[in-house]
Amino acid sequence: MQTSVTLFSTEGCHLCEQAKEMVEKIAPHISMTVKDIAYDDELYEQYRYHIPVLKTASGAELNWPFEPATLKEFLS
Repeated sequence: MQTSVTLFSTEGCHLCEQAKEMVEKIAPHISMTVKDIAYDDELYEQYRYHIPVLKTASGAELNWPFEPATLKEFLS
């Protein structure tokens, strides 16, 4: 089971808020870092059309949209 993930997001993104809430509900034990792509040119170029995106410490990524079952599998 993953112990930490990064959520690539930006301010005012309602889908990002939904993704964050889903992670908090399904896996409250996981440490989640939220990175706002608006303040990093490289992240902005990489994720601007794909946020929200979850990334594990091993580098695996899960792009939105995802369902609770998909998220559970991704985090296991």
